[in-house]
Amino acid sequence: MSFYLGLMSGTSADGVTAALVEISKGKLRVTGHRTLPYPAKLRERVLSAASLRAPELARLNVELGEFFAKAAKALLARHPGRRVAAVGSHGQTVWHGPVGAFPATLQIGEPAVIAERLGRTVVADFRPRDIAAGGQGAPLVPFFDKFLFGAGPAKAIQNIGGIANVSVVGRGVRTLGFDTGPGNCLIDLAAARASGGRLAFDEDGRLARKGKVRLAPMRKLLKSPYFSARPPKSADRGAFGPAFLDKFGLRGTDLVATATYFTVLTIVDQYRRFVPKSVSECVVSGGGTKNPVLMELLRGMLPMRVRTIDEFGIPSEAKEAACFALLAERALAGKPNNCPEATGARGPRVLGKIVPS
Repeated sequence: MSFYLGLMSGTSADGVTAALVEISKGKLRVTGHRTLPYPAKLRERVLSAASLRAPELARLNVELGEFFAKAAKALLARHPGRRVAAVGSHGQTVWHGPVGAFPATLQIGEPAVIAERLGRTVVADFRPRDIAAGGQGAPLVPFFDKFLFGAGPAKAIQNIGGIANVSVVGRGVRTLGFDTGPGNCLIDLAAARASGGRLAFDEDGRLARKGKVRLAPMRKLLKSPYFSARPPKSADRGAFGPAFLDKFGLRGTDLVATATYFTVLTIVDQYRRFVPKSVSECVVSGGGTKNPVLMELLRGMLPMRVRTIDEFGIPSEAKEAACFALLAERALAGKPNNCPEATGARGPRVLGKIVPS
């Protein structure tokens, strides 16, 4: 058996999740995981990274490398004696723009620093190769979903992080994967506004429960070009940032309640448009599983059974980090680790840049 460590920080920029993964004979098991939250000031700089000047961005890249290494060490301290073969680090997305004359994406969190601090080989920067091959560079998780569920009954594997994405995998369906739209990003922004900046997210959906859902703004917002675009497609957090939230024209808890409802509505809308009707089960992961209001709405609005990935032995919080552990294992073996059906790449590719130990 071999152990790999995955590191992930999503578009919500809450912190770095580390997952210790055992990979053996085509099977994967998460043996431990931990999230190290970003300090408030560091999170502010991460969220504003796209507007930083080159010297500031370069320093942040190194600082995040140190923080990713710290998160890895914190997890490994709980599992002494586990020999980690390699580390897969997604990094922190600063910019994702996979269309245009020069499609580009940027994730920071210097892998050389991680390799130096841990004394382990690090595989990082997975997205650019897929983009170079004509793909969107995202979502990358469908490869992991196909690895876990591809041989079983057809399922929609829905992740709700800052951005929400779905993979459709299993027998009898064509593998599909794409970003459905906003995940927690709009809800987080709405919670911060409603609380005057005191809250970074709507814990347990408390603000949403107090507010009233306003349907009027949604009809127009659901006509945004992103939702009618056919997959493959991927979204940057900036597409559903403060300017998008302004379009709701609401304040206080009504804004939080409406943003929560709209987030679920976009998922349901994308399933109606693009997910085969033969899919009868949705498996949810990511931070969204911790929001009971969001999950209640999802179960009430999707015409299929809704479960969490925890029921399949994968902790919701650890899934994406575990994915990058698997991508690292594949990259080091020289085996393809993208899902061209999801990203639109010209074919299978080996993603990731390798920094030796």
